[in-house]
Amino acid sequence: MKKTIAVIMGGYTSEFEISLKSGAVVAAHLNPEKYEVYPIVITKNRWTYTTVHGAVYPIQKENFSLELPHKQVVFDGVFNAIHGSPGEDGKIQAYLELLGIPQTACDFYQAALTFNKRDLLSVLKPYGIDMAKSYYLNYGDPINHEDIIKKIGLPCFVKANRSGSSYGISKVYAPDQMEAALEIAFKEDKEVIIEAALVGREVSVGVIQYQGETKVLPITEILSENDFFDYQAKYEGKSTEITPAELEPELEQKIIAIATFIYNTLKLKGFTRSEFILVNNIPHLLEVNTTPGMTQHSILPQQAKKAGISLPELFESALLAIL
Repeated sequence: MKKTIAVIMGGYTSEFEISLKSGAVVAAHLNPEKYEVYPIVITKNRWTYTTVHGAVYPIQKENFSLELPHKQVVFDGVFNAIHGSPGEDGKIQAYLELLGIPQTACDFYQAALTFNKRDLLSVLKPYGIDMAKSYYLNYGDPINHEDIIKKIGLPCFVKANRSGSSYGISKVYAPDQMEAALEIAFKEDKEVIIEAALVGREVSVGVIQYQGETKVLPITEILSENDFFDYQAKYEGKSTEITPAELEPELEQKIIAIATFIYNTLKLKGFTRSEFILVNNIPHLLEVNTTPGMTQHSILPQQAKKAGISLPELFESALLAIL
């Protein structure tokens, strides 16, 4: 008997359109002989399913079901393809857990923790995970540029604390650029993290649950044509992504060990992608994404392909882990 699956996409942030692309790829690659798939678009104002004929039906939020003219649809599980809030920050996870509906991403606490860069780094630092020097600001705090630069140095990165896809991020080279960078970051989030700019190779590490085990996918090295791996580099072809990365075996094993440790220690589930800068062959953690991009050109699906895992196999593995 087919399982009924909602593929949720969209969300409340600047990553809305990217999430729609991820969700569409997931929905298109789930085996129609095994799954009855309903793409669900989540916005702040409404959660809806649109038929192939253009008819739009709202999700019944009291129990996350659909009332269609010919039947009521109750879901066996949810494939979470939302980047940003509410799918990556724990809100959807908590809601679905209360309803008893399994979903493919990590649990609500882990999602909230990893989505908050400042909290994630603070939790992992006592374990000896290397990371850049950082400085925290909240909207409305007094801002002393001299103190920031004294602690962090230049150049530095000014980032929205709870955002993805390089929205709300700027690289600052001079003191007079700081104010504009903070304005950009605060447009995305009321919390900001300012980090020292690390000099080294950038690698992305996919860690997933696959066939009941934690599996590290082939590592990707990112070579950006721009000054850093910004939105253009990620989504407009301004970067070269090398999978598998050309790494010395000892360094590769070190990166794998750290990424696995983070996944297991934080009790993550589903698909994740951790980003590192290699400074003198020491991996420095930037962030952990718990609903990474799922388009055919996204990094984690590319890594899965190199590991011999097709998109249908990859997406089905996430469902088999929860059903």
